Amino acid sequence: MEYDYIKSLHLIFVVTWFAGLFYIPRLFVYQIEAFHKPSPEKEILGKQLKLMAKRLWFIITWPSAILATIFAIWLLILRPFWLEQSWMHVKLAFVFLLFLYQFKTHQMFTQLQRDEVKYTSNFMRIWNEGATFILFAVVFLVILKSAINWIFGVIGIFVLGIVLMLGFKLYKRIRTKNPEA
Repeated sequence: MEYDYIKSLHLIFVVTWFAGLFYIPRLFVYQIEAFHKPSPEKEILGKQLKLMAKRLWFIITWPSAILATIFAIWLLILRPFWLEQSWMHVKLAFVFLLFLYQFKTHQMFTQLQRDEVKYTSNFMRIWNEGATFILFAVVFLVILKSAINWIFGVIGIFVLGIVLMLGFKLYKRIRTKNPEA
């Protein structure tokens, strides 16, 4: 019974963690685009978007990452045999990649909070998909519990990535022709 409660809390915080990771790059897109607007729009939007990013990052994303990790460790303490499974090793490698993604995103967050724009809004749109790829891999690993079968899921991720990139290019073309789209 305890395991199910801890697992539920772990999943809740994984969901909120990913919600933050999905949304923060979108805020970065808006911050970067606002940075290139004329005054006073630049300052008004910039201030509001920085506040939104700060609240999302420190009130939702980081606490969720920490709590998801605490509950994951707790689950592994309750079920240590999971650490003997090869799929779990692969999953933990993806979780490590997720933390690397978050640390890099944190670096971007810090730069934008200081009004240092080092990336384009188009780059941020692509960066936004990083967490999606990791999520797909982890979900397939956890559901299939196979260190091999997850590869088919990851192949699906890459196909999804290609479709997203084509959609991104199409949307960019539409936006170029019609800025209101």
